[in-house]
Amino acid sequence: MAALDRSFIEICGFERETFSRFRDITVNLGLSALPGGVKCPDSAGGFYYEESGKLLSVASNRFIHWSTSGDTVQLVEQSLDTNLLNNAVRLKIPHCQLLPGGVHIQETVNNVIILIVTNQSVHRLALPHPSRMYRSELVTELQMQSIFTDVGKLSLQDPAHSYVLPSGPGLPSVSPSTSAAWISQEGEAHFALATASGGILVVCLPPHDSPGMVATVELKQSSVMQRLAGWMPTAIRGDQSPSDLALSLAVRQLEDDTFIFALCQDHKLRMWSYKEQVCLMVADMLEYLPVGRGEVKSVPGQGHRLRLSFSSTTGLCLGVYLGLPKRGQFCVLQLVADNNRYSLDHLSTLFTTQDTLVDFDLTSTDIWGLWLDDDNQTVVKYINFEHNSAGLWNQVFMHPAPGEEVHIGIDQDPREAYLEILFSPLQFTAMAIVKALQIYKRGTERYLDLPWESLKREVTLAVENELQNSVTEYEFSQEEYRQLQVEFWSKFYACCLQYQEALSTPLALLINQATSMACVLKKGYVSYLLPCFAVDHLYLSADEYLFSEEETPVAEDPEVGRDVLQLVQCLRLVSESLQGDMAYDMEKALDHLQSPEKAAEQVLETMLANDSENVIEEIQNKLQDIRNPMVAMSVLLREMDLEVDAETGVEGATLAAGRSLNVRISLSQLYGSSVAVSVVCQAVCNMALTRAMLCRDLLILQQFYLRLGDNVFLGGGAQLLQLQQDLIPRCSHLLCSYYLLKKISQSLASSVPLDILDANLQHLSVLQLSDSPAMAPNRSVLNPQTVVELFYQNVARKIVVSQIYLQQEAQSSQVPLHWPHMASSVVTSLAQLLWPSNPGFLFPECLMGNCQYTQLQEYVRLIGPWCQVNVGSCRFILGQCYLATGEGQKALQCFQEAATEVEKEDFLLKLCGTEEEEVASAPRLQYYNKVLRLLEDVALPELVIQLATLAISEAVDDTRSQAALWTRIFKHHLDLGHNSQAYEALVQNPDQSRQLDCLRQLVVVLCERSQLKDLVQFSYVNLHDEVVTIIESRARAVDLMTHNYYELLYAFHINRHNYRKAGTVMFEYGMRLGREVRTLHGLQKQVNCYLAALNCLRLIRPDYAWIVQPSSGSTYERPGASPKRNYDGEFAPGPVKRQIDILELKDLEKEYNLARSRLTLAQHHPPSAAIAGSASAVDMVALLVQTGLFDTALSLCQTFKLPLTQVFEGLTFKCIKLQYGGEQSQNEAWNWLAANQLSTIVTTKESSATDEAWRLLASYLEAHPSQNAQHYRCVINKLLSHGVPLPDWLVNDYKAVDTAALLRLYLKFDQLESATELVLEYVDALLGKGHQYFGIERPLSATAPVVWLPYTSIDQLLSNLGESQINMKLYEKLKAKLDEYHEVVENATRHRILAH
Repeated sequence: MAALDRSFIEICGFERETFSRFRDITVNLGLSALPGGVKCPDSAGGFYYEESGKLLSVASNRFIHWSTSGDTVQLVEQSLDTNLLNNAVRLKIPHCQLLPGGVHIQETVNNVIILIVTNQSVHRLALPHPSRMYRSELVTELQMQSIFTDVGKLSLQDPAHSYVLPSGPGLPSVSPSTSAAWISQEGEAHFALATASGGILVVCLPPHDSPGMVATVELKQSSVMQRLAGWMPTAIRGDQSPSDLALSLAVRQLEDDTFIFALCQDHKLRMWSYKEQVCLMVADMLEYLPVGRGEVKSVPGQGHRLRLSFSSTTGLCLGVYLGLPKRGQFCVLQLVADNNRYSLDHLSTLFTTQDTLVDFDLTSTDIWGLWLDDDNQTVVKYINFEHNSAGLWNQVFMHPAPGEEVHIGIDQDPREAYLEILFSPLQFTAMAIVKALQIYKRGTERYLDLPWESLKREVTLAVENELQNSVTEYEFSQEEYRQLQVEFWSKFYACCLQYQEALSTPLALLINQATSMACVLKKGYVSYLLPCFAVDHLYLSADEYLFSEEETPVAEDPEVGRDVLQLVQCLRLVSESLQGDMAYDMEKALDHLQSPEKAAEQVLETMLANDSENVIEEIQNKLQDIRNPMVAMSVLLREMDLEVDAETGVEGATLAAGRSLNVRISLSQLYGSSVAVSVVCQAVCNMALTRAMLCRDLLILQQFYLRLGDNVFLGGGAQLLQLQQDLIPRCSHLLCSYYLLKKISQSLASSVPLDILDANLQHLSVLQLSDSPAMAPNRSVLNPQTVVELFYQNVARKIVVSQIYLQQEAQSSQVPLHWPHMASSVVTSLAQLLWPSNPGFLFPECLMGNCQYTQLQEYVRLIGPWCQVNVGSCRFILGQCYLATGEGQKALQCFQEAATEVEKEDFLLKLCGTEEEEVASAPRLQYYNKVLRLLEDVALPELVIQLATLAISEAVDDTRSQAALWTRIFKHHLDLGHNSQAYEALVQNPDQSRQLDCLRQLVVVLCERSQLKDLVQFSYVNLHDEVVTIIESRARAVDLMTHNYYELLYAFHINRHNYRKAGTVMFEYGMRLGREVRTLHGLQKQVNCYLAALNCLRLIRPDYAWIVQPSSGSTYERPGASPKRNYDGEFAPGPVKRQIDILELKDLEKEYNLARSRLTLAQHHPPSAAIAGSASAVDMVALLVQTGLFDTALSLCQTFKLPLTQVFEGLTFKCIKLQYGGEQSQNEAWNWLAANQLSTIVTTKESSATDEAWRLLASYLEAHPSQNAQHYRCVINKLLSHGVPLPDWLVNDYKAVDTAALLRLYLKFDQLESATELVLEYVDALLGKGHQYFGIERPLSATAPVVWLPYTSIDQLLSNLGESQINMKLYEKLKAKLDEYHEVVENATRHRILAH
């Protein structure tokens, strides 16, 4: 795709920011306006740095442009590489009119000097040079400070910066026509001003960094020079003819002198030597007029202009424009010096049209001209003044002004149609819209700080409110309302057109000779001239140029070239005959994805039906002159096709990385500023607009060829077939492609909040695309920007620049930045990266990475029917868009459609990745895994299940992938609560380890959700033992009171009628509860566990009613558990293998009773729960007795066959305490008394707790007889040991059982009196007095059975009584009673002996 040097195209740098970027500075010199009120015209100009064409310079692609209006000058520094901060300043010098071209900029080693000339003053601004603002040569910032950053710190009113021109009678008055200024080698600032009297006033300011006096000099013809010790009066100076008035001044320093060139009203060019203060040369410019010199000589010149150009080859050249009536003429002259005598050599004379010249510039080879034609349209042309074809100027295709009328389709909303044009990136500047809005609203409200979208909203509100306020009726038909909308929107649109036209007024040309970049400086913005591509040049050229083309740039063969020219002329005719409706219908068909061929055929039908000017006949006549239309069409189509063989950019970026650091850094910034981004992308848009129209016209013309058939085809049917099967489809494809480029180039990017960008980056990291340069989100988005600008700024620029750099073979330290070549290369490469038929996929990737989902959906929609490249990738990113907008099912459908193209497209292959775990998988399965992760990341489990199910069908031979997919399905079914489906997925899993993991998770999750019914009822085919193992291990590993795995396992076994296993589980549960959960609740659960275990065993046949006793302590061997270590770090010995204990039903009953007793104890005395849990039966008896639960204690003793002594002793002790305790102990006793079942209830008021306790003791003694009255003995022993008198009932009961034992107890505790009484009563009983109270059936007699006395104890009593004088009476009494007994015994013995 070749770019021509013969024509350029204008690209407007429209601003889309409404806020003012200028800093306002006022330089108040205390002057008043001059009488007469002369106002100077607006002007503009520019300056470029000498090193602006060097890649490694800080000033590369950097320039300054300025504009003046009245007493204000605006200065802006621009860079195509980096964004400059604080780069715009507006100086206001009250009451001082800026002279046309009155700003002169010159650079020194350390400074940039700005010299400003007004009609009353001169000014100098000394600013730091960019190379002195940065210490290092390596500047890596994306933004840099401008040289205007610190301009506000200068005191511009000081004499060092400003000088007021003397004025008054006798002093020269400045002519408001022209000026010149320069910096001498000594640093002095010189200002040359034309005086009204025809002289030249030169003001010299001392160097800015040293003090000095201001010197003023006037150069005139009457005397060589006058120094200003004081001004020379007019009378002495002599009167000057106004014909000497200088119209244009120019200055050039040559060697050690400075020459001032003045082009005057008398058509003469004068050259002054500032050093010698003499006029060295006078040349009459009328000598170069071919005709009419006499007529012109008598008329003073008005529009003459002078420009200088110096080069090492040609020396100093002068470009003179003679603004003559009804014609204009350029003369290029070369200054020649011969022994200090100067003359001019004529190089070239060039003639121009009658248009009004605004500005021109002279380079070493070309003249560039800027005109306004009769229709007030801007015209720019240029010509090589040495080598040109018959004086024919080269074209510059200017940006067309917005149309005066907006075509609105029948199906369009007027508001949308107008807004689309007003806020298109190529139509209006933001300032034009803002000014129109302020006028339209007729208010004082300012709109300078509104974002683009807010401005759009304000415009809409303003027009709609105006419409509403004008309405007086309440009801309208739809058509009437539409007409009202068109009326009010067209009114606002007309207002915008006026301001846009004013802002588009051209002021000057800026030709950067270091980079060959040409700019047009306009009142409101700057436009840039880029080389026009060959095919665009042909289509856009005016007819006179098209007819005079000597050689066609798109074809080497002259015959083919002539055919192409004829074909292009036909295309121009087709384009001119297309009415607004036809063009709109064609565009609508493309937007609605209709067939371009059918749309072109319908447009052709309309053209044929409406051909009132016989255009069709003219086209047909021209077609007859084309000898080989097929070849001509092929040439045009080939030139427009941007398709490349392989993706470009990656290799270039890699090779560029091998260059030096300086080069890499400079390349990383090249053409990266917002200005360059806008210009490059608008150039792509402009190219797309032009070529879309060309393809449209060519497609219509091809349809016309088909209609004509053999009438125009010499080759007959073969050419028709080629046209129908090859050329028309190619043209249709190109039309769709360029329409797509046009749409995306005008589509504004959406501003995205940072949190959404971060979330999107996280999703991309799941896909492992976050490191891709195309995916990097742009954090510093210029607002607003098009999506193409976003792509170029973030992704394409580095790739494009690397490619271009590799194509250049210049030295790496001195890479020339030739703007025409670089710009055309950048535009071409960017268009190729955007071209949908190329294999690269960076543009959609960039949109996806920057969350431009709406624009991305539109992109995919437009390329869907006709683009066969990256089909799967487009479906994938469309799925991403649907995910972002919450349309999951649509996204899933897109992901599935993309899967079929995985192995064919680079983007999808890159998406598959090369993770170690996925290396062995097929690419499509790797793709599915990535998508599944994405769906998981955005929390869409239903879609994960659907896609994983689909993926399984493609993983028939890949067991590993199947297992992973089934695991995913299981997980998400489980998360969704689809328990049955989760179980089915678990069963289908071919990997046993994953199956067990899923099974374990199923158990845990269902337990946590308390969905135990599902868990128990699953069949677990071939997994029964694994389930039991999992639940058992979980049961033994987790807190008993938090999870109920034992109960689950119990239910599991019960459901399968495995009662012994169920009983074992509950028994183990109860054991652990006793050890680990020593609370009332834990004891209650323990009782229930043992009871459940009992019930289970009772359901089994007696022969099998047994269980193996579970191990105690932490001796369960869990699979996978890590080995344990002791305090020394050594491995602890494993658990000792213990003997297996078998528990039968009776053993379980004992444990149950023990647990019941623990629970009873804890219920009556909660603090005891902590120690009762693991207490043995013996310990429990003691605890129960201590608490007063004697019934329970007795029951426990009987169960475990324990002696009851401990119970009776405990109860006796409590009776003793009550006997001698206070009221508090009485009240407390009722609590434990109530817990024991009394034999009878006594409700008398006299009954006390003590009485009840004794009654309880008596009832126990009665209910639990023992051998030898052991229980009585322990009770009496307890009472006597505490010195408590024995209750009568107790004595009576015990003496009836074992009087001797009672006597021994009395003696043991030294109860002599009671012992004596007992012996006395016992002797009496033997003698027949009260014998029934001692259990003696018959008293002593000869016939009664033998009776006996405990003589040993009685002897001991007598001995004890006899030892003390106090007990002597008792001794005697007892002695007497024994004597009486012995006497009776003797008598009875004799009688018995006698009887036998």
